[in-house]
Amino acid sequence: MKSLESGSAGISFRPMVLDDVSRCLTLLAQLGYELDHDEAKRRFLAVAGFPSHSLLVAELEKKIVGLLHVYARPALEKPPEAVVQAIVVDRSLRGSGIGKAFMTAAERWAFDHGYRSVSLSSNIARGEAHAFYEAIGFKRFASSHFFRKELPPG
Repeated sequence: MKSLESGSAGISFRPMVLDDVSRCLTLLAQLGYELDHDEAKRRFLAVAGFPSHSLLVAELEKKIVGLLHVYARPALEKPPEAVVQAIVVDRSLRGSGIGKAFMTAAERWAFDHGYRSVSLSSNIARGEAHAFYEAIGFKRFASSHFFRKELPPG
């Protein structure tokens, strides 16, 4: 995604780069994902080089105050679509329009890549986030349980 300006607010949006990883750890922690730098770097490198993924950061006065990860999900059982995997705005700036700008960027990315829908999942405990998504036109589509099985090392 190209860099965007949000005007007088002084917020700029640009693609995330490797040097941003350490600057995004606090934001990821605000989502509940406590990662050390090496693990965050490994995850960044796993997706950053693929054209089917996009990582965007928001900056204010040289400080990263938000991040967005959107990717393309082809599927057999669902329509192919863009998925917002992660979106977070620093809690001190929520309600400032950064999240809405991120979601507009995700929709633009989806459209530019031939997708006609954008989806996301949100933890049931994030009521304020749900209200935000509904306010910008997203509809609750389904509820489900998320299952995971940890595999042994080796």
